[in-house]
Amino acid sequence: MLLALATAPGRPFHRRIPRIQLRFASKLPQEPKKPRPRLAQPEKAAEPVVTDRWNYNSSSLLEGDAKSQEELAGYRLLNANDLEKCKQPPREVKMLVRDWIEDSLYNPNYGYFPKQAVIFDTQNITFDFGRLRNSVEFQVEIGRQYAKYGADELQGPGRQIWHTPTELFKPWYGIALAKCLVSEYLLKYFPYQDFVIYEIGAGNGTLAMNILDYLRSNHPEVYDRTRYHIIEISESLVKLQKKKLTPFHPCVKVIHQSIFRWDKKEPSPCFVVAMEVIDNFAHDMIRYDLRTLQPLQALVTIDDRGDFDMIYAPVTDPLISSFLKLRTQLAHPPAIPRLLRASPALLKAFSSLPFAPNLSQAEYIPTRLLSLLRTLRNHFPRHRLLLSDFSSVPDAISGYNAPVVQTRFQNTTVPVTTLLVAQGFFDIFFPTDFTRLRDMYEHILAEPASGDLPEAPSTPRLATSSPLALGSDYFSSYHPSNRRKPVDGVTSASGLPVGERKSSVFTHAQFLSTYADLQNTRLRSGENPMLEFYQNVKFLF
Repeated sequence: MLLALATAPGRPFHRRIPRIQLRFASKLPQEPKKPRPRLAQPEKAAEPVVTDRWNYNSSSLLEGDAKSQEELAGYRLLNANDLEKCKQPPREVKMLVRDWIEDSLYNPNYGYFPKQAVIFDTQNITFDFGRLRNSVEFQVEIGRQYAKYGADELQGPGRQIWHTPTELFKPWYGIALAKCLVSEYLLKYFPYQDFVIYEIGAGNGTLAMNILDYLRSNHPEVYDRTRYHIIEISESLVKLQKKKLTPFHPCVKVIHQSIFRWDKKEPSPCFVVAMEVIDNFAHDMIRYDLRTLQPLQALVTIDDRGDFDMIYAPVTDPLISSFLKLRTQLAHPPAIPRLLRASPALLKAFSSLPFAPNLSQAEYIPTRLLSLLRTLRNHFPRHRLLLSDFSSVPDAISGYNAPVVQTRFQNTTVPVTTLLVAQGFFDIFFPTDFTRLRDMYEHILAEPASGDLPEAPSTPRLATSSPLALGSDYFSSYHPSNRRKPVDGVTSASGLPVGERKSSVFTHAQFLSTYADLQNTRLRSGENPMLEFYQNVKFLF
């Protein structure tokens, strides 16, 4: 039972799962081969001439059957928005790695989340932690709940089930987050502003239910002023959340939309909650030419038989270029050894060695995370972000900041060694460098928002404060380093425009030790799984 439990969840605990050395084929069982039609060569003006697209050390076991780089490069370039219209995985196309990941995970017709993924749900069962002897017995209880989903079929990928701390430790985990949010609201905005919460990707709706139940029971005056918005991309989860939440909490509004397509501005102070969301945000992949240190963007190609390959071209994508520029401004180094970056002579000598690679290792960059931060800055100018996710992951594929790519097969979670797998049958999730995330977030919030800032509702505090058009140093020439530059018309709890305090990074245990009532999740042995599990998770708040 314990072995089955250790490998059943689709998301890892902090304990490392023994790796099963299997490599899945890049696609499902193939149709019989058909003669390949000869493709017309692309016009010369259609794409810049690129001399190097392949890693010299990369070779195929079927070299004679591989397509030429020119033929692959001539495929149509699509993005994830174009691919939403596809009923089946496309062929004879190419796309950036982030579009490949988004299509694999979120395509409404064959994507992993719409068609395969199931979030572990204990339904109406809450674990009685005080009756459990130790963490081993707790994992046995989790295993019994997993067993209710039934065994996988012997052929093909099994049911893709993964768990979250919200489900394992309900309602106590959700109550800890509620205490965090309501304490900030009471300090800064009550009773002059509504308590506005936006949750991105609410899963089964359990976290929202736990937060709202706590507010109604313990802060009824706050609950009466609460507006809870859920931004959800999955149609099936939208239906589940509405059915679960709206009969009990009329203040809930579920919006079926991707956060990346959000186009409304929220003028009021609000809280944005993102729990285990950004790990599934698509990343781009870049590699550096080790002769010139110029970055190359990776593109996934799919040929006429559905076989995958990867080619590289100079960076032309605006989002990748923007990320690389921001990283330079923040002095975050690329994934190239420091000595090679510092010494051109050493770099030249290294690249001249026999069998030396011409490209650096793969580096996965969080371009979609950058899109989220800019969306928050532009459309939620007075937000406070509460975010939690994995800071490290076991069994990642090769590369810097590389993801875990895994599926369930015959009741066992199997990590694979390549990103190029059948679309929709594999979970792809990334770690987050929270120190870099904090730097990016604070830097972006300091940039001017695009468009005009909506006028905030008038409150007694705002009416008594001087407009910041006089200058952020009107009251004093000193500005604390742990505070953001103030937004015009927004005051602190004291009424002075000193700016919101900057975000901090906390470990999972640090955050819950501050806000959770740990007596409720302590086992008879004295262990506390809510603190001891998920040691590879951090918070930004």
